[in-house]
Amino acid sequence: MFTKNDFLDKDSIEILADTFGINVTTVNDQESFDYVKAYDEEGEASEQNFVERAPVITIMGHVDHGKTSLLDYIRSAKVAAGEAGGITQHVGAYMVEKNGRNITFIDTPGHEAFTEMRSRGAKVTDIVIVVVAADDGVKPQTKEAVEHAKAAGVPIIIAVNKMDKESANPDLVKAQLAELGITPIDWGGEHEFVPVSAKTGMGIEDLLETILLQADVLELKADPSRDVKATVIESSLEKGRGPVATVVVEDGTMRVGDIVVAGVAFGKVKALLNDRGIAVKEALPGEPVVVLGLSEVPGAGETLISVKTDKIAREYAKKKAEYLRQKELSKSTKVSLDELSDMIAEGALKTLPVIIKADVQGSLEAIKGSLEKIRNAETKVNIVSAGIGGITESDVALASASSNCIILGFHVRPTGTVKERAKSSGIEIKTYNIIYDLIDDVTNIVTGLMAPVIREENIGQAMVREVFAVPKLGHIAGCIVTDGTINRGVKIRVIRDGVIIYEGSVSSLKRFKDDVKEVGKGYECGVGIEGYTDIKVGDYIESFKEVEEKAKL
Repeated sequence: MFTKNDFLDKDSIEILADTFGINVTTVNDQESFDYVKAYDEEGEASEQNFVERAPVITIMGHVDHGKTSLLDYIRSAKVAAGEAGGITQHVGAYMVEKNGRNITFIDTPGHEAFTEMRSRGAKVTDIVIVVVAADDGVKPQTKEAVEHAKAAGVPIIIAVNKMDKESANPDLVKAQLAELGITPIDWGGEHEFVPVSAKTGMGIEDLLETILLQADVLELKADPSRDVKATVIESSLEKGRGPVATVVVEDGTMRVGDIVVAGVAFGKVKALLNDRGIAVKEALPGEPVVVLGLSEVPGAGETLISVKTDKIAREYAKKKAEYLRQKELSKSTKVSLDELSDMIAEGALKTLPVIIKADVQGSLEAIKGSLEKIRNAETKVNIVSAGIGGITESDVALASASSNCIILGFHVRPTGTVKERAKSSGIEIKTYNIIYDLIDDVTNIVTGLMAPVIREENIGQAMVREVFAVPKLGHIAGCIVTDGTINRGVKIRVIRDGVIIYEGSVSSLKRFKDDVKEVGKGYECGVGIEGYTDIKVGDYIESFKEVEEKAKL
């Protein structure tokens, strides 16, 4: 069933038009707000204005392999010390100077939740440095980083870090990476392997030299006289500053006062800050800069361009916002037959509704991506709303409208009135500084929603040696316990020739004439089985109990 809000693909429209005998011309409505295409058509960069630009380097690799420490040493400023748990949770862009030339570095997190952020880093970058710890070798996220770099088609330099450690084994790293198709130059391949130590500074100069050599080969050029085109690396909402975006300039020169548009955000550049937080007047191609003055937080990975007037910028942003809104509406109305049957099947499905608030766009995407993976046939996480900025009263109101909804805050804290309102509404707000903790907690909550797993625990086994007919009681099995114990009152199975012929429970248990609670291995006993008398010599009696366990995803 389709409604007027729905999006149809080109083929469906043509079939429909043919059925009703109508002539249809399809127009791509995205062209009306495709400002990047308009920018490209407006003016090609003229070669006579070309100048060499700073290379953009993305540092990737597994969590804890020393990416940020390496960057620290290069720019001798402590970044990781300020990161929660020593893990990079945001994408930082920094600029360093070597031989009078600038190099821009993008530091991407290594935790698997940040795949999105790493792939974004690879799209902007000219050269990728994959950091591998010499004592740890290739790990899952190392492979992922290599795949991203290969997919982006950019040159890869391998920095073999932690060479100062006694357990360092660079040859193992070379062998493992050769399996992934990254072969060192000294093995006849085409990839530079630079042994470094972020602790002692060994090999850092070689690494920078290698980067500049690689940049020379690439002949990176841009036209600084053009209108600006940049990519949003990270964005957030800052107190006292409003929406803030970290961008890397690709072409043209960005200046204070430029009118820019980035997705649904637009505005006049009020201020530009460099990587050290110092205000600058302009940013040249290849340089990272923080932009202040946008109307809202742009999506990370969006392209930012400068336009002539405020009216044009507003128009582009408005059309894009309208398109996204329509798409969102369409998503909620369109249901295929398969989805319908899924939804019926999901009647028994338990969901955990969550509202996510984070300080920056990149972290928000990473959290959303990870939470959407937490599901199985029985339970799933339903993201009611996700946004940037602090937890507000409207978030609490939204949470109280959905049953059992929890609010997750990442690097944000609720203030007094919000806390009070949440308390009175009975809404739980959980705040985190480390992404692992957030994901682990949600996984634990979701597994709590699942039906417990009932596991069987074997207690013991006994072999029937003799059968006694006892008046009023029926048949009693004279047994010897061959394994574990037989207890009174527990569940048992009667097994004949390896086949279960009866399940019941022990009604009486005797040793000689005395009633006992349990009989251990090697002892003889008399077992009475509730409601069963057809017991034969040679049968086995197996006792067991059922244990309820928390389900795992």
